[in-house]
Amino acid sequence: MKCLAIIPARYASTRFPAKPLAMLGGKTIIERVYHRVAEAVADVVVATDDERIASVVEGFGGRVVLTSTEHNSGTDRCYEALQKVGGDYDIVINVQGDEPFIQREQIDSLVACFEDASVDIATLVKPFQPTDSVEALYNPNTPKVVISKDMRAIYFSRSVIPYQRGVDSSEWLKNHTYYKHIGMYAFRSKTLGEVTALEQSSLELSEKLEQLRWLENGYRIGVGITNIETIGIDTPEDLARAEAYLASL
Repeated sequence: MKCLAIIPARYASTRFPAKPLAMLGGKTIIERVYHRVAEAVADVVVATDDERIASVVEGFGGRVVLTSTEHNSGTDRCYEALQKVGGDYDIVINVQGDEPFIQREQIDSLVACFEDASVDIATLVKPFQPTDSVEALYNPNTPKVVISKDMRAIYFSRSVIPYQRGVDSSEWLKNHTYYKHIGMYAFRSKTLGEVTALEQSSLELSEKLEQLRWLENGYRIGVGITNIETIGIDTPEDLARAEAYLASL
């Protein structure tokens, strides 16, 4: 399968403006993400709405396309980038521009989901551990995923699902394997065009999770499992933790 990896990167992040250009271990975040992805995928492009980001990407030898400032999601930005890049790509991988520690095996797991010809979209999950805290399980900023036996996503929720009736919540992680969602996606090229044309769904609006729009419209989401804990950078505090992690390597 011929793959294109697209890294959406916008300048005007609410919680961390200019985040792609923040420095991490002497390099910008966007450069670190780009080179990580390039280890796994031959064709990589940054999709940005800002000339400053584009200039930095070109400066380190990366490929970049300028996209609209009006997109509501990284998925929409990816589709515009795909149209501008062109080519006969089978799979489009959407890699968040704030994941500087993404691993090749995670990308490989995403692509492997498409060995099942019925899969339209792929994503990753990571199992919660029995030693994790109940607070971590209940954290609404960590969406949970219910998975079918054939490794399809049944539902995503900010709530804890499933609810274990008659069992104290302190025992839930010991009695059942819960999965946290890792926000990486890959799409068949045709599917990417289709999902960006869909109107927001009631489930998506309720949970503020874009992937529920796809499920509600009947798209089949394959799931790969990773045991790697990525360090996404959403805030300056996250950047400080990433610096500490990098220094420990």
